[in-house]
Amino acid sequence: MAKGMIVAPQPEAVEAGALALRDGGTCVDAAIACGLVQGVVDPFMVGIAGFGSMQIYSPAKGAHTTIDFHGKVPAAATAEMWADIIEGEARDGFGFILKGWVNDIGYQAITVPGSLKAYGEAHAEFGALPWARVVAPAIAQAEEGFVVRPHVHRFWSEATDMGRAPNPERNRATPAAAKLYCDAQGEPLKPGTRIKNPDLARTLRRIAESGADIFYHGDLAAEIGADMAAHGGLLSAADLTAYETKRSAPLWSTYRGLRMATNHPPGGGIMLVEMLNILENFDLAALGHNSPEYIRVVCEAMKCATIDKDAHVGDPAYAAIPDHLTDKAYAAEAAAAIKRGEVAHVVRLGSGGQAESPHTTHISVIDRDGGAVAMTHSLGMPSGVISDGMGFMYNGCMAVFDPRPGRTGSIAPGKSRFSSICPTIVFKGEEPYLVIGAPGGTQIAMGVLQAILNVVDFAMPMDRAVAVPRFSATSDAIDISNRIPKYIAAELEAQGYEVIRSHLGFTIGAVHGIKIEDGVLEGGADPGHDGMALEV
Repeated sequence: MAKGMIVAPQPEAVEAGALALRDGGTCVDAAIACGLVQGVVDPFMVGIAGFGSMQIYSPAKGAHTTIDFHGKVPAAATAEMWADIIEGEARDGFGFILKGWVNDIGYQAITVPGSLKAYGEAHAEFGALPWARVVAPAIAQAEEGFVVRPHVHRFWSEATDMGRAPNPERNRATPAAAKLYCDAQGEPLKPGTRIKNPDLARTLRRIAESGADIFYHGDLAAEIGADMAAHGGLLSAADLTAYETKRSAPLWSTYRGLRMATNHPPGGGIMLVEMLNILENFDLAALGHNSPEYIRVVCEAMKCATIDKDAHVGDPAYAAIPDHLTDKAYAAEAAAAIKRGEVAHVVRLGSGGQAESPHTTHISVIDRDGGAVAMTHSLGMPSGVISDGMGFMYNGCMAVFDPRPGRTGSIAPGKSRFSSICPTIVFKGEEPYLVIGAPGGTQIAMGVLQAILNVVDFAMPMDRAVAVPRFSATSDAIDISNRIPKYIAAELEAQGYEVIRSHLGFTIGAVHGIKIEDGVLEGGADPGHDGMALEV
């Protein structure tokens, strides 16, 4: 391949990755350089104390692998510790609401982070540039600062009708967070404000000099453990030392003659496979893009996969995941029920609110040698916790664990919880055709699904495939973008569906992808975020 390309939601991060490619770096060098800068310029979405999933295709190394680095429950947690303070479950299934938001915000919300360990391991095996060179752009960005963009400010300022902590509370949850991200009145900083983070620059410099292992076994791990102990956190230095990523071959499937590689549980690739298997039984193009019948059919497939996820899918080390969820015959049965007009029912523990939880980010890269990376990484719901002098925010992933004992997603030490992240590479023959993924909480798989359908079934170019209006059904209701016409919604309502219209024109995930056909690269950055595609 003569050229490479990188696509992500933040322009500064995309540029850092593009420069890594230009300097002779691999797709992995570019992805990690981009990812580290994302943690500087979009610090509530992602960072070195987060989690995620990375798929790496390296023909130069003869390798194709996934690295799972989901957050894990600290050893101090127990299954029953929050059972008596449950208030509800988010309508879209993205976590549980507890009294005082103890699982959502503050020191007890933090799981053992895996992001930096995964970056270091991937670079050691697949990188070409020196580690210090890969980390350098993030150090420079933290020192230079970043300007708050409207998309970042919108998230910071949002209250929530999902029952979760209002996002401004995350900005001021700890003194170090408030100092960075709030004004003198304790309100989130406004768009156009430049934020410098010298503490993060110093932390990243230590990581550049000593390697990622300093976060898990070295001085930095000890300092993190001391801060957690001082503030009643569940996380300990011993948890960091014990953390391991999980390597595996991709989860494979097919769709209309294309080969698709995605991630295993606890990631969301299994939902993507199940939905595509169901929809392969329909002539979607004949239904018409975003017609009422198209939306009904796709939403019922989404609900089927959601029901199966809720019942069966979690950390495979703690739950046996049925093989039939990825079986074509099982999908054909579900498709037959949809054709008969049957309506699936998604059970929720009584909560309401909108269904968007966009606390994540994504990177798609392809390099000159045809190597590709799809990486989705996140803070989940950001905890609001920044340890004094360190500059980075910790994840808030304890919020997604089920506080009711005895369930697939219940709390257990060392356990990871299901997430919808599904970094995916679609192959045409033996060559990558799509490199794709998205942020968006439980809406990630739903957004990625629709972008794949847009390319494969409706022959859209990549930029259009990620931009046309989307919808979702992760509950009994259908959530739609504000750009889907009311007359379409009215036909669905006439069939008995509750249709919930977002105030946002771009919603249901934020898909970023690359299409490669006949050596030509097409990049698509979701217009609802601030990113871009750069060809190098």
